[in-house]
Amino acid sequence: MMKSHALSLPNVLTYFRIAAVPMVAASMYVEGDSGRWLAFGLFLVASVTDYLDGYLARAWKQQSALGRMLDPIADKLLVAVSLLVLTGEGTIGGWSLWAAVIILMREIFVSGLREFLAELKVSVPVTWLAKWKTAAQLVAIGFLLTGEAGDNLIPGTSLVGLTLLWAAALVTLYTGYDYLRAGLVHLMDD
Repeated sequence: MMKSHALSLPNVLTYFRIAAVPMVAASMYVEGDSGRWLAFGLFLVASVTDYLDGYLARAWKQQSALGRMLDPIADKLLVAVSLLVLTGEGTIGGWSLWAAVIILMREIFVSGLREFLAELKVSVPVTWLAKWKTAAQLVAIGFLLTGEAGDNLIPGTSLVGLTLLWAAALVTLYTGYDYLRAGLVHLMDD
């Protein structure tokens, strides 16, 4: 039986990721390139904790119900708030707005599906493709957070970010369909 390790390092890393979300958003409103680099740095550290918290929890046998609940919430908050801020300040706009909409819709849909299936005591495991989807989203958002500051350093950084955002959106559609297909068996039982 797994004990609750509320103050274990894996859970502390998850708490940090949640706390970093408003700091990333606020950094985007700091004038000049420094705000963009600050947002990127905070986002990068928060993204690394996404890998570390799960790895350490398994390696140190500190998995907990709290960690299993908070980890996907932290991921979704980091992605959703970053996409909203990037859209609000204009880095994501035009047709690329649809990539952000696809990602947000899938995240909400899968969360609702998982909640429904949990009531039925059905677990839908996270697939490797879904993990790659998260990684693609994080890399795309990282590029986009640098904005003009990134383009000034390496021309085309924003274009790479938007291209990766679309790639992530396509993988997101597939993984969303994959979860729906796995859940349909239980949805049609009524």
